[in-house]
Amino acid sequence: MHFVFRPPGQAAAGLLTLPWRLPLEHWTDERLVEIRQRGLSRHVVRFVAEGGTLYALKELHERLARREYGLLRRLHELGLPAVEAVGAVVDRGPDLDAILVTRYLDHAISYRSLFANPRGGQHPTDRLLDALVELLVRLHLAGFMWGDCSLSNTLFRFDAGAFAAYHVDAETAELHPSGLSEGQRHYDVDLARERIAGELFDLFAAGQLPPEVDPVEVADDVVRRYEGLWDELTREESLHPDDQQYRIAERLRRINELGFDVDEVELVDADTDAAVGTEGGVEGGADGEAIRMRVRTRVAEPGHHRRILYTRTGIDAQENQARRLLNDIAAFRAHLERETGHPIPEVVASNRWLAEVYELVVQSIPDELRGRLDEVEIFLEVLDHRWFMSERSGKDVGTMAAALDYFENVLPQVPDDLTGTP
Repeated sequence: MHFVFRPPGQAAAGLLTLPWRLPLEHWTDERLVEIRQRGLSRHVVRFVAEGGTLYALKELHERLARREYGLLRRLHELGLPAVEAVGAVVDRGPDLDAILVTRYLDHAISYRSLFANPRGGQHPTDRLLDALVELLVRLHLAGFMWGDCSLSNTLFRFDAGAFAAYHVDAETAELHPSGLSEGQRHYDVDLARERIAGELFDLFAAGQLPPEVDPVEVADDVVRRYEGLWDELTREESLHPDDQQYRIAERLRRINELGFDVDEVELVDADTDAAVGTEGGVEGGADGEAIRMRVRTRVAEPGHHRRILYTRTGIDAQENQARRLLNDIAAFRAHLERETGHPIPEVVASNRWLAEVYELVVQSIPDELRGRLDEVEIFLEVLDHRWFMSERSGKDVGTMAAALDYFENVLPQVPDDLTGTP
């Protein structure tokens, strides 16, 4: 038997004692955990809790296991949203396939769970599609062809009212460092359209799809959304010298708002096709003629606000969550400055907000409700709840009063098997 674990350590040592020489479906180890909100899989998948961490184990052919292990590690190195490959076990014995080990994505949700448990009666179709399309575009920008893009092969996390999508299944994927051809991209998108339509028809047959949702229209909409986002991030456009500085700034702002970074801006003379500026240069072409702008978009995982928040507070959040928390810190800092009448250093405001606002709410979450959503999402929902309560009462009710009311009346309505980690 051959084990490959990365990184090695105590958790890996604990996993070594599992009954690897038995078929995965026959395991009876006490560390096995049932996940109620899991998605569908063509392979046998079991979950194991070891050393305080939850792992997903998938049994598949050795060639596929080695390949998927390598691709998932590469995605992790590129900073792309995907589950983390922990190890692979091969040569387990006669007639036994290999097992791929990945770290369970905490508070992850399958699309089936989201449709079966719509919060507030609102089905998440639009937000799911936006998250899935953004993930597919990120993979394509990195030269990664999914080969089986679907809702089933994606996990979602709540992200301040939106969703963040994570790549799960890399069995059929291919990595092309030089980039994807148009044909490869369109093949991936067409396959996604076909898969998503089929998955939504399955939900319809199970009575979990709202009657107003047409599977074919939704699948077609995925293609439209993808093409719109890809065009915004990669298209070449003509600029007139009189407005090129404004147009460049506006284009970069839109790309940043979409959660992407710009690696390079190249300006090319419209007639000679010769580059006249790079890395954000804004000079016009010869004799004031129009120029063409090419944008090279960075493929790194969206993380500008996440990194800032983590540096200031140590809180690890999704990108939209981090953006909202930073806004709340800024508002808290302004409040402190009005109270004291003098400027408050950013680091001081961040630490006081963490101790006096965020941690007070998080520590007040009832133990029996703590796993319903991740702590950051609960805090943000408390802020929304505070706004609604204040609107009704005509005055600011305060964060803690809103939190207590939210814990009593709202959080218990979140299904306990939607995102909770066992």
